[in-house]
Amino acid sequence: MSIKRKTTLGSIKISDDAIATLTGGAVIECYGVVGMTSQKMFKDGFNELLKRENYSKGVIIKNKDNGIEVDLYVVIGYGVKVTEVINEIQKRVKYTLEKALELDVLSVNVYVQGIKVIE
Repeated sequence: MSIKRKTTLGSIKISDDAIATLTGGAVIECYGVVGMTSQKMFKDGFNELLKRENYSKGVIIKNKDNGIEVDLYVVIGYGVKVTEVINEIQKRVKYTLEKALELDVLSVNVYVQGIKVIE
């Protein structure tokens, strides 16, 4: 499902993959995040961290009537405060999507799929 907008100059269609790439980039920049994983970690491989071109597997965009909901699947580093990392992810993703795409972000749900020792 993509997001469609009409302007005076024409129509704009933003794919979910584009939103996922933008969202994944914002998530990876957060302190304490090791990487993103697939929502189907047993099917796609438990230990596999997603690369930039595969962020759409770890980011789920749900279109609602008055905005979007975002589900994120992440791996965080060992020894960091989980609640602080998740809070930072939520704030950064909401800010990035609202600023770049002018969308209302209703919620950002973060699912921690694992904790990894940072070497």
